[in-house]
Amino acid sequence: MKYIDGFRNPGAADALRDDIASLAEKLPQSGQPGMTDLLGEPASTTGVPACPSEHRDTKVRTTNIMEVCGSHTMAIARYGIRDLLPANVNLISGPGCPVCVTDTGYIDAAIELARRGLLIVTFGDMLNVPGSETSLAAARSEGLDIETSYSPTHALELAREHPDREIVFLAIGFETTVAPTMALLEEARREGIQNLTMLIAFKLVPPALQALMTDPDLHIDAFLCPAHVSAIIGADAYAPFTGEDGVPCVIAGFEPLDILLGLKGVLEQLVNGKACVENQYGRVVRQQGNQKAQDIMARFLKPADVAWRGIGVIPKSGLVLREKYAEFDAEKRHAITIPIGEIDPACRCGDVIKGIAGPFDCPMFGTVCTPSDPVGPCMVSSEGSCAAYYKYSR
Repeated sequence: MKYIDGFRNPGAADALRDDIASLAEKLPQSGQPGMTDLLGEPASTTGVPACPSEHRDTKVRTTNIMEVCGSHTMAIARYGIRDLLPANVNLISGPGCPVCVTDTGYIDAAIELARRGLLIVTFGDMLNVPGSETSLAAARSEGLDIETSYSPTHALELAREHPDREIVFLAIGFETTVAPTMALLEEARREGIQNLTMLIAFKLVPPALQALMTDPDLHIDAFLCPAHVSAIIGADAYAPFTGEDGVPCVIAGFEPLDILLGLKGVLEQLVNGKACVENQYGRVVRQQGNQKAQDIMARFLKPADVAWRGIGVIPKSGLVLREKYAEFDAEKRHAITIPIGEIDPACRCGDVIKGIAGPFDCPMFGTVCTPSDPVGPCMVSSEGSCAAYYKYSR
């Protein structure tokens, strides 16, 4: 058994910090002269400005490592890991928060269903996410039936308790939450429950990584891959992003030493000219992932082109119910279409999610937009970049 103290050893952290600094000295250092960033100051060749609070030397060629997981983003901020990194190593927070990448129109559709008298069941993180005009929390304060849950099974329990009510579960999330939700659907079918549907906004991580790698606005040198998602899809899922034309992909856990070791692994690959998948989270993640979870996902769902906030529509990056299970599809059962939502034009959540801006680059951060009164979803979610910076990096 490994104890938590073993992942928070100060001496080991110091050693890893020194290793990272040593490796960083061997990375390419020279930037392209004459380039300027958005503030008119000398810029790196990456096109990805560091957050002003990080005080990076923008004359130095920056190595950009994107942490894809929202839990990594929060842990990195909580433990001050950015402050331990050399000036030429920049961590970018990617689209690793399912709440943050859910399109505004999805919130609008959920509120419309509630206004029709349906009982909406949602994870708590979704409550304060702004829609085009209001949020689920505000709609609930108006008297609409919107309940929060910690598990999809709560929706099934409500469907059993209220057979005369139509229950809609807001089914969002990455691969991690898809399988438990489909297990709920499987149980509902077994019991013959007729009053439960799902408004689905599932997202798949690998297609998003592909979109980010090929985006001309970004220069990503490596991925710190999501741990929880990797437990489902397996380490082999990242192989297409490596090799001669790829980048290093390192799967790491969430403790301080996990993350520092993951960053060391990334830099070792970059220094040695390698780009492969390294699974450092072997205590949870297997090469092939969780086959049972993958099987139940494939049985009930099929890939679809879906919209990601800040990125746009990514081919085959979402999951929708197969036609065989259309009776559980809230869009079809209740004849509703998820519209294109409206976003406050001053909000830079989309740029933050995409990795082309940091939270401090948004003029509303910490003033107009706060956790108690959020303008964008990145400030709402417990895994959102803006929430992490607000709590730990101001």
